Amino acid sequence: MSRFPDEQSAELRELFFETAQELLQGLNDEALKLEKQPGDGETVRSIRRIVHTLKGDAAASGFKELSEVAHELEDALALDTAGSHTSLAQVAFNAADIFGEMLASYRGTTKLPSAAALRKMIHALTQNPKPGKARRKKAPLSGTSQAVWTEYEKLAMQKATDSGRRVFHAQVQIDPDCAMPIAARHLVLKALGEVSEVLGSRPDPGSTEVTRKFQLLLASDKTAEQLAAKCRIPTVVSQTKVDALERPAQLRQKNDHGTPAQEPGQIFEPETPTPSPSDAGQLLTLSSPEEESAAKPGPAPVENTLRVDAERIDTVLNLVGELIIGKSMLQQALNDFTRHYPKDAMRGRFADAMAFQSRVLGDLQRSVMKVRMVPVEQLFRRFPRMVRDVARQCGKDVQLVLSGQDTDLDKGLLDGIAEPLTHLVRNAVGHGIESTEARAQAGKPALGTIRLGAYHQGNQVIVEVADDGRGIDAKKVKVRAVERGLVSAENAGRLGEAEILDLIFLPGFSTAEEVTEISGRGVGLDVVQSVLQRLKGTVQVVTRAGQGTTFRLQLPLTLAIIQALLFRVEQRLYAVSLNSVAEIARASESDLHQVDDREVLQLRNQVLPVIRLGRPAAAFPDARRGKIFVLVIKMGERKFGLLVDTLEGEEELVIKALDDQTVETDLVSGASILGDGRVVLILNLAAIVDRFSKSRPENHTGGAFGLLLSRSDRTQTSHHSAGAQP
Repeated sequence: MSRFPDEQSAELRELFFETAQELLQGLNDEALKLEKQPGDGETVRSIRRIVHTLKGDAAASGFKELSEVAHELEDALALDTAGSHTSLAQVAFNAADIFGEMLASYRGTTKLPSAAALRKMIHALTQNPKPGKARRKKAPLSGTSQAVWTEYEKLAMQKATDSGRRVFHAQVQIDPDCAMPIAARHLVLKALGEVSEVLGSRPDPGSTEVTRKFQLLLASDKTAEQLAAKCRIPTVVSQTKVDALERPAQLRQKNDHGTPAQEPGQIFEPETPTPSPSDAGQLLTLSSPEEESAAKPGPAPVENTLRVDAERIDTVLNLVGELIIGKSMLQQALNDFTRHYPKDAMRGRFADAMAFQSRVLGDLQRSVMKVRMVPVEQLFRRFPRMVRDVARQCGKDVQLVLSGQDTDLDKGLLDGIAEPLTHLVRNAVGHGIESTEARAQAGKPALGTIRLGAYHQGNQVIVEVADDGRGIDAKKVKVRAVERGLVSAENAGRLGEAEILDLIFLPGFSTAEEVTEISGRGVGLDVVQSVLQRLKGTVQVVTRAGQGTTFRLQLPLTLAIIQALLFRVEQRLYAVSLNSVAEIARASESDLHQVDDREVLQLRNQVLPVIRLGRPAAAFPDARRGKIFVLVIKMGERKFGLLVDTLEGEEELVIKALDDQTVETDLVSGASILGDGRVVLILNLAAIVDRFSKSRPENHTGGAFGLLLSRSDRTQTSHHSAGAQP
């Protein structure tokens, strides 16, 4: 069944919006290159190709205004003196911004922004070009092997001349930078087909030969100049030559006696005429076998990329998660069967089938996860332009160095960290990098450096934003936090350096002396921490006075499936990500001590703050005060001890979301279903540590997290509601 035109148009526009963003990113990248290397002809041609593609796609999607502005810019870039214009890079930057605003308006059906300022800059390129080196003139078409037209093509030429039309021979050279020469040839044939009849072509129209030079035999009532104009497609055709063919004697068919044929449709044996000097340029000879083999590099590469909507991949991933739950249920059933019938002959067959299914399911899970993985380069590409703009606003000279762009990360996580990274990079330029004068006084180079990198570390991805600026003054942070009422002076005096640096993530905190477009509003770093907590990640700050600051973001590879450690607290079952557990220790209640009204544990000459999820030990009889397990949780450079009663082992868990009616606390990030149908709550360690740090010290020994246990009772008895969540 064919689709309605409206549906096809909507699909075309969605595809245009997707590809247009890539084109605009490419336009920004090329503009940055042009700013560093003004007048580079190859970069100018690349910008023109991008604008030409954007113009054509916009016109095909019905976006007339965008297409017209892009067309004006393309025409200006075609001038020989455009590449030497000093403001061309800024024109490209402004064009990328205006085009982006237009795309947002088209998608949101809002009022289009004015392009008057951009048109004025484009007009300046054409009116007052700056002196510079003229572009090297392209070599004329030469060395084109001449071809012989077949008998049928000669008859078509004769019929065309008999009907009053003129016959032309066209030679076309495809642009060397055109990535699709076969498609370019079809574009030329389509353009000429509107004003002429194509009588012959070399290579043949159906040939898959990849060549950038071809010849056409045309019949038309247009002039040679008009046909040549049709061939001149920007960024596709570099040279063209069209010659009118007079009616040569060689085109008149002859019979065996050498007399002219009376019937134009009569068929004769083809003959190869010998061209005379007067017929030069009219009849062309075939190329030699050596020339043909040299001009024929092989078949065109096959496009092997398929665009798939992210929701479809999420659906497949969710189904894989359900299969993993089913595998756990089968494993539990097999364990029960083995326990009841240890000598049954079917036990081994069941175990073999279960092992095979587990292996295939593991491969399927890894394959689906790889589909969702995308390189962080897709996110990193937007920051060079941002650093350039923010540095200009601040009057600083800053360079951005990227590394680890090929590091893969889950698409959902990549989209989630876009906003935090934007805040960190802007803060690095606005706060971290000093002014040129201050850097000179400190003996630093005038050019500040910001490094943005990513790498894998175990089952986590680390994204770092580092600068070589002034660093963060911990004393100044503590004073400003007290002034703003974010922490009391008494509590601030007991904080260590790492805890003081964590204060910069509190809402409303800022060390800026004045409010600017870049900083000073107290909004930004609190967003970084809240987003990282939602993504089950952490953020760590490492700073050295006068040398710079590094923000280190630790993220899981995926949010869908985790390897978890299961444990019990007061007979309730919980789980935490195994990546967060540095080690597991045994201790007694007597090993815990009170320091500043906080419970701590000395573990190998290290004082470890202790977090209780349940009620204090005093609430239980003496029989309950025996050995306890301590999960050493690492959050950045800080470690905490999580007290649990018993361990249940490791398990691969599929995370299921929980709504606010099921769990009313942010200390739980999700739930999962075990093979026997039990529901296990997955704890949000970042939120637990944050609650522990902000709560009063006297509450730490009184079971401040008992609230978590009481509010989770409904979830423990409501398996099916948790399992139904997507």
